[in-house]
Amino acid sequence: MKNILLASHGTEGALAAENKVLEMCAPGVRVTHLLVIPEFWKDMLGDDWLNNSSTRKRFEHYLEMELSRETNGHLRRVRDRLSKTSADSAHEVVLGKPDQCLTDACEQSAYDLVVMGSPRPKRSRGLRSQMMTRHVTRRLKTPLLVVPHPCG
Repeated sequence: MKNILLASHGTEGALAAENKVLEMCAPGVRVTHLLVIPEFWKDMLGDDWLNNSSTRKRFEHYLEMELSRETNGHLRRVRDRLSKTSADSAHEVVLGKPDQCLTDACEQSAYDLVVMGSPRPKRSRGLRSQMMTRHVTRRLKTPLLVVPHPCG
C-alpha cells in the first residue's frame, strides 16, 4: 500500500484507525488524513433563542472558534503521530456529509486503501458517525479497511 486515505475525526473508533495506519507506515507510503466537519454544524444558527443579530454573531463566533480549536487539535495530533514515522503525509479538512466527502476524496485522488474506524457500539455514549453508509458501499471503488471499535 503506497497511498492511504485515513478518515479520522478524533473519536475512539477513529483513533483505532489511526493506530492501524501507523502500523502500516513505511518509507514510500503516503498518508492523507481526511477530517470531515459534518455539515449539521452550519444549521446550529437557526435556533429561535438567537433572536437578535448581536446574540447571533456572538454565538456564530463562539461556534467557529470551538470548531477551529477542535479541528486544529485533531490535525495537530495526527500530524505529530505521523511525523514520527517514515511516511509522507497530507491533511485535508472539508465541510459536508461525511460519506459524500469520503467518496469525493477517493474520486479526486487515487488511493490504494481507505482506513476508517467502525461506528461506536450502540451502548456507548456519543455521536454516531455517518461515514459508513450505503452511499459509501455503493460508490467507493477503493479497498476499505474498517478497524474495529476498541469497545467491541
